[in-house]
Amino acid sequence: MAPSTAPSGSVVSQSHVLSDAPDAPDAPVLIFDSGVGGLSVAAEIRRQWPTLPLAYVCDNAALPYGTKADDWLVTRIAQVCAAAVEASGARALVVACNTASTLALQALRETLSIPVIGTVPAIKPAALLARSRQSAVRRAQGEPPVFGLLATSATVRRAYTEQLIHDFAADCQVIRVAADPLVAEAERRLRGEAARPEVVAASLADLAAVPGLEVVILGCTHFPLLSADIASALGRNAPGEPPLALVDSGAAIARRVAHVLELPARTAQPTLAQDEVSDAGIALATDACQPGLATALESQGFAAPRGLALGP
Repeated sequence: MAPSTAPSGSVVSQSHVLSDAPDAPDAPVLIFDSGVGGLSVAAEIRRQWPTLPLAYVCDNAALPYGTKADDWLVTRIAQVCAAAVEASGARALVVACNTASTLALQALRETLSIPVIGTVPAIKPAALLARSRQSAVRRAQGEPPVFGLLATSATVRRAYTEQLIHDFAADCQVIRVAADPLVAEAERRLRGEAARPEVVAASLADLAAVPGLEVVILGCTHFPLLSADIASALGRNAPGEPPLALVDSGAAIARRVAHVLELPARTAQPTLAQDEVSDAGIALATDACQPGLATALESQGFAAPRGLALGP
């Protein structure tokens, strides 16, 4: 099935999986998320590779993923991504959603003929950073390095997350906080609605009280969109204390995309003329008429969304 063209708000349908991956250098990298959180990943990829064509798809009709059954999600994610890859002619897929990555990467790699790049909580780099930043006093007292994992309830409880902690942070105290309200808050802000810092503060109250906390993983792609409020809510007031380190996966994903696609190495961040920056990317959504969605996508350089219908 060849990629379809349609005006904003119309529907691009999908009846089967997809053909071989396109070889053209202007074929986009497709970024997938349940909502607009993946735009934080798109922003980092664009920062590192401003001429790389991007496309975006969100399954916002099924948001939030965290409340859905795992088996249903695996099937749904595979359907949405296959349809979107076909419609966009993508040459690679970035699953910019921790929940989807911990559940469906294997299914996607079995279904699709293009590279699939996942997103998982940054446990390993956070553990390394927590060890290096631990105070000499706490180390002398035999206290473990401490870091927080801020994620959705689905990611916090996932066996995959537990395995990452076992493999890379067994010597650390990992404070897991399910902060599902922050997903909705990030979605609201990108739609142009008023910020509610009190929602962020309430979600992080328990984490803010943890002694010795040096590092916090932003374990959902929505959360970097709220990083300023998160840093404020978790800020420490003691003189001379370094600021809390917030760790997310965006930069690592961008580097992985470059590696997989064998993009030429950068020696410095280029200064580009306007006509050298990639054009507004195609955007697809399972609910293209959602209020404020076009505003959110436009804020990160994407065109108005087209509807994506799933096959039977």
